[in-house]
Amino acid sequence: MQGILIVDKPTDWTSFDVIAKLRGILGTRKLGHSGTLDPMATGVLPVFCGGASKAVDLQLDHTKAYRATLRLGQRTDTGDITGTVLESAPVTVGEEEVKAILPRFVGPQMQVPPMYSAVKINGQPLYKMARQGVEVERKARPIEILSIEYGGHPAEHEYELTVRCSKGTYIRVLLEDIAAALGQKGTMSALRRVAAGVYTEADAHTLEEIQAAKDAGPEALEALMLPVESVFASLPLLTVDSRVEQHLYNGCPTSRYPAADGRYRVRNAEGSFLGLAKVTEGVLRVEKLFVERN
Repeated sequence: MQGILIVDKPTDWTSFDVIAKLRGILGTRKLGHSGTLDPMATGVLPVFCGGASKAVDLQLDHTKAYRATLRLGQRTDTGDITGTVLESAPVTVGEEEVKAILPRFVGPQMQVPPMYSAVKINGQPLYKMARQGVEVERKARPIEILSIEYGGHPAEHEYELTVRCSKGTYIRVLLEDIAAALGQKGTMSALRRVAAGVYTEADAHTLEEIQAAKDAGPEALEALMLPVESVFASLPLLTVDSRVEQHLYNGCPTSRYPAADGRYRVRNAEGSFLGLAKVTEGVLRVEKLFVERN
């Protein structure tokens, strides 16, 4: 079974828990996932199954989108409500102040990873040090916030935001920074990933739905899978004849190929996705195949 299964990760599950569950449902250990989610978070977790796992590191679109809730009035050690409250303070701002400050946080910027994160320093994950009460200096890393949309006021002192951002962005840190810019204490009370690259909530299936499809039979389970080609949908399509197809299988270049220089997703004459190839100065070369070689 090969393809991409978009899982709607439940709360209180780690991304590894989801992979372990799917290994049992799918009957394979050949699984990879893209973009780890904290246990507290829910939402879009792309899982690459079978031969599609080769595409995990080849994704073209690494942008993410999250729906998050900022709670003003307290700061925690983890940056979210699962942690210990370190400080509390009266809230002295409201909806208009929150909405007004959001544009300040859109654009390229440097962000310091939180202690409660999987970032490693000297081979040790930060969260393990944090659990021991150790805090170490972390280097700020470049990120980009592409957009922040205000989504409403679900409860007292809580504000919902939808954030589109680059890979590696910590939404917890962003919300703390927004609160600090308002002169407030703040923490994250909810987080849902609504998009990861080209995949959205509309593509996602709960673990219960995936189990039900498994119980219904292989065809029902395969119907939930997206093709590996979907990862590369933004690349131009090249359709090759049987001679060039064999060249690709054998790793042989094809000279004087009539296509502009660039990177392509490739199908054969029957319309089956073969993989990725590059044309350089009229020479077509295979980059990665996602089919068995003939």
